[in-house]
Amino acid sequence: MADLLSTLTAACSFEEEIKKSRFIAHAAPAASAAAALAFFSEVGDPTATHNCWAYKTAEGYRFNDDGEPGGTAGRPILQAIEGKGLTDVAVLVIRYFGGTKLGTGGLVRAYGGCAAKCLDVAPKQVIVPSATVNCTCNYSDAERVKARLTQAGAVISDESFGAEGVSWTLLIPVSDLQAVQALYTDQTKGKGQWTVP
Repeated sequence: MADLLSTLTAACSFEEEIKKSRFIAHAAPAASAAAALAFFSEVGDPTATHNCWAYKTAEGYRFNDDGEPGGTAGRPILQAIEGKGLTDVAVLVIRYFGGTKLGTGGLVRAYGGCAAKCLDVAPKQVIVPSATVNCTCNYSDAERVKARLTQAGAVISDESFGAEGVSWTLLIPVSDLQAVQALYTDQTKGKGQWTVP
């Protein structure tokens, strides 16, 4: 099984000084490229020497060196994100130049290191792969079945009432899907409909 990915649960920042240059990393959850770019626009400092960034989402990834030598800023930030096993994350590292050049190796270490330290202190949670299930239940069993499904880890994302009974849309961790389906079949005595779209 592939390693589970994590994401951030809140934005955080980290600041350090390296050879008189001030580096400030800002990290935040970002479920899309648009959300990442909006975050960079919000926290970036146009008066800073450089605003270098990277993001990784389900849609893909991008990075930007913002005037630093190619591959010395954005890519190391992206490598910090990937190295921590994160996705749906945006990281911006702002540099205020302090007069001392760091060289390409120094820049890679400064940007990647500052991003990694910021991500180390950021609040994280594991992303649990979930399946969507549509199911039905007659009214006489609905309360009992609903209680048992939620106890088993299903999250009811939608509920509607029809002439024959209740229809639910459930979100269930993929690892629990078979066990919850067996419980559902037992609780509805095989009369309910269970479909995974």
